[in-house]
Order: sequence, then C-alpha cells, then structure tokens
Amino acid sequence: MKIRKLTPDSYAKASALLRQAFPRSRYEVQLFEKLHGNGREVYEWVCIHRNSVIAYIAFTKAFEKKKVCGLHLGPLAVHPSMQNKGIGSELVEFALRQEIIKGNTIYVLGDPRFYQRFGFERCTTPICPFDKNDANFLSIRNNASHRFTVGYEPEFNFKN
Repeated sequence: MKIRKLTPDSYAKASALLRQAFPRSRYEVQLFEKLHGNGREVYEWVCIHRNSVIAYIAFTKAFEKKKVCGLHLGPLAVHPSMQNKGIGSELVEFALRQEIIKGNTIYVLGDPRFYQRFGFERCTTPICPFDKNDANFLSIRNNASHRFTVGYEPEFNFKN
C-alpha cells in the first residue's frame, strides 16, 4: 500500500472510488469533478493498493469572508471492501503530517468519534453553515477568537 499525491492520471480512479464509497450520494463525486473542472487548488492524496485507488483524502481552502483562514478536510473516502482496516486513519495521519496541512487550521464536518482521535475538537467558532448546532463540526490548530461563518469554495454550495 502506497500513499501519494493525486495526479491527473488517477482522477478517474479517485472519482470511481467516491462513487463506491458514497453509493447513495452523488454529492462527493460532483464536488470532486467541479473542483477539478474549475481549477480550484485542492490538496489531495490517494492510497494505492495493487494499482487500485482504495482511499482518498482532500483539503480545500476555508475562508473568513474572502481571506483564507485554514483548510477543510473532505471528502475522505475508503473503498467499502477496505473499510475498518485502519486505512482511513493512516491516510488522515499521513495528510496531517504534510507541510501544507500541518501549517494550517483544519476544519472537518464528520463523525467526532473518528476525528477526535487525531486531535480534532468540537468547533463553535467559526460556525459551519452546513451543520446545525455545529454538532459534527471539528477543528485542529484553531485559534479563532471571534464568531464568523466559515466559508467554503463555491463548488460546495450545490444541491445533490
């Protein structure tokens, strides 16, 4: 198993993985395609096993108004046949060690039980526009001292 940066030759495999990992949702695949189609800066890695993409992680810019204030983690996907084997955890740990990632506040909308093991804590500042009561909104290295609604790249705001 190898972890490497996503390259254009692996886009189709990463897109297929997102379809398999999220079979009841088209959102993640559409988000992936729109971010790439619109040339957004995305920091992303894949886990390769036997020439197949078995896991994927992405980070996009987080904003306070128009100023970048960190990165959003997501989506994180692991092939259904490879879940519950520590691959997602290994990919998160790897990504959090990368220079561009470890120098930023990271926000994630996800299962607190999963992300808290990596040092993420519940986040009430800033506010997440996609999570009522911020029950599943977490952050790491967050020094925000005032309330604001964190912004996402415009591609996140489409309906499935």
